[in-house]
Amino acid sequence: MKTILLPFHDEAAGRAALDAACRVASRFGSYVEGLLVREHPHVDIVPGMPVSAAYLSEAAKEWRAFADASRGHFLQYLEERGVTYGELEAPADGATAAWRELEGRESTTIATYGRLFDLIVLGRVASDASERWQSSCEAALFESGRPVLLAPPEAPEVIGRKVLVAWNGSTETARTVALSMPFLVAAEEVLVLAVEGWIPGGPPGTELVHHLVRNGVKASYDMVKPSGVSPGEAILEECARSGCDLLVKGAYTRTRFTQVIFGGATLHIMQNATLPVLMAH
Repeated sequence: MKTILLPFHDEAAGRAALDAACRVASRFGSYVEGLLVREHPHVDIVPGMPVSAAYLSEAAKEWRAFADASRGHFLQYLEERGVTYGELEAPADGATAAWRELEGRESTTIATYGRLFDLIVLGRVASDASERWQSSCEAALFESGRPVLLAPPEAPEVIGRKVLVAWNGSTETARTVALSMPFLVAAEEVLVLAVEGWIPGGPPGTELVHHLVRNGVKASYDMVKPSGVSPGEAILEECARSGCDLLVKGAYTRTRFTQVIFGGATLHIMQNATLPVLMAH
């Protein structure tokens, strides 16, 4: 996890993501890039009515002020965390970070530009998340090809010391496990968890443990029987009970439509997790 993309907004979710990204960077000696995407101002055009230059100029000034404030808070936090400012190409010993501003649609930019990075960090999506934040999160998950770390409001001091892998044998979960290997190898303990009745097919978790151990991961296996709770609830309960500081889970192993209409583990975890969650699709 040597390069980390942080789509940044000066809001609670953005600051939580920045905190989590810096904690990961400090552990792996990573480069963090704070990204602010400038979207063109929304203009309701009445046919035949021109948009005034004054309006566009004022919109540009407002965005510039917002961008400068966001960058200022980003740099201030880096200083407080002791993270050195430096560009990607610059030689560095330890965590570094830099700032970039791009123009375009935010979700599309995150999806395409994010393909260059080892990890994308976003604030945890709440049930009342804005449409913009929801679009950015889904674009990162479905279109970047990279793992996404969803940061809770308060991240643990170390992310990935004790990891829980929610295993259901799916393609998405297998891909997420592969992408999370730097965390798994570095962890002091990894628990592969299966939820009874939640495994639609694929190899059992016991077999995954053998492969992880072969890779030098300190892995063990357990299965829980949910008692009147959903798989997502059972997974989060086990995370709390076992004291894990990182959850690794495949995103949307059922379709998004099915999850929205009938609910699902991914949606429940995205809305309710109080620990960092590493996901991929």
